[in-house]
Amino acid sequence: MKDRVVISPTTRQEGHAELVMEVDDEGIVTKGMYFSITPVRGLEKMVLNKAPETAPVLCQRICGVCPIPHTLASAEAMDMALGIEIPKAGKLLRKAVAAAHGINSAAIHHFLVAPDVVPEDKFVDAVNSVSEVRKTVQYVVDMIAGEGIHPSDIRVGGMARNITPFTKERLMERMTAFKPKLEAHVEFIKNCVVEAGLPEDLGVVNQPLMAVDATYGSNDFDMDKFSEVLPEAWYDDPEIGKRGCSVIPLWEGTNVETGPRARMEKFAGFKGKGVVAQHAARADEMLKNYDACIEALDAIDPAAPANVSYDKRGTGELGFGVIEGPRGTDVHMAKVVEGKTQFYSAIVPTTWNIPTMGPATEGFHHDFGPHVIRAYDPCLSCATHVMVVDDEDKSILKNEMVRI
Repeated sequence: MKDRVVISPTTRQEGHAELVMEVDDEGIVTKGMYFSITPVRGLEKMVLNKAPETAPVLCQRICGVCPIPHTLASAEAMDMALGIEIPKAGKLLRKAVAAAHGINSAAIHHFLVAPDVVPEDKFVDAVNSVSEVRKTVQYVVDMIAGEGIHPSDIRVGGMARNITPFTKERLMERMTAFKPKLEAHVEFIKNCVVEAGLPEDLGVVNQPLMAVDATYGSNDFDMDKFSEVLPEAWYDDPEIGKRGCSVIPLWEGTNVETGPRARMEKFAGFKGKGVVAQHAARADEMLKNYDACIEALDAIDPAAPANVSYDKRGTGELGFGVIEGPRGTDVHMAKVVEGKTQFYSAIVPTTWNIPTMGPATEGFHHDFGPHVIRAYDPCLSCATHVMVVDDEDKSILKNEMVRI
């Protein structure tokens, strides 16, 4: 006889979600359904019929954990929609910011999972290490992007301004001195994960990988390979289908895995799958982002222009901003006609990963359920959309996601 275990809401992620597990008589999970229940916020709708510069300002607020990737994705979507080629210095500044933020976000994740993997006698050391990492890389973000939470200096057309020679020198000195501390942090976290005793096959999936770049630099997205389905079509439980607040994006007709493990496997030859491997990949990727940040900073010419003027009327063609955010591939799409945004859509990292979560729970004793929740670092408020349902019988009136 099957039993149903519901964890609602789940904890330790941005936004709200449920994990519904079907468990057999031996306590083994036979099915896991993980879905967002965060209410709609409507940022994609807010930018319509407004100037293209409005989009990065509003859409950076999609997520408070990863505002840098959303700002960059939005700005780059508008750059393409307006036919802008940003200058080299602007690209390098964006790359440095994205890499520094990637280190910061990984450190935040290490803090969130510390109760699961860090021994009690080492917990204070873990918190202090996370704080030291974040303090350094957030300084880089603040100096280049204006501020870490709502980066005001990432603009359509490049960056608001270049950094000064003195700022470049100071950032290089701080980051160079920081490397031994970062290496020690990575080693500390990886050792804690290995010693935590999590099952090696926990959270293992075998989906295709979604990653366009090791860190930052590619803006490639093939719309012909992309499709979306509704929760009601994905989950075989009609109640979950109605309650789910995010579409299910597919790549070449299937759901994919995105995020640090996917990037590290695709671009760095990383081996290993599942929760343990994901934690290890996230830690190792911090060093990849460190190298990317240092390389970008070193290559910046402070005397070069960081932005360009542009025609605000738009090309009328669909523009893409594809950013490898900490949680995975973040895609923003925009179309500008006669100076106003006529179409805007965001496919955020969490939506790629939500459908991958279900099979990850199967075959494990349900005591391990909470660990699976953090396998792919969900950030659920990013992914929220809404369906139209009847107030009386809750039947679906409009068979599509309405982005309001």
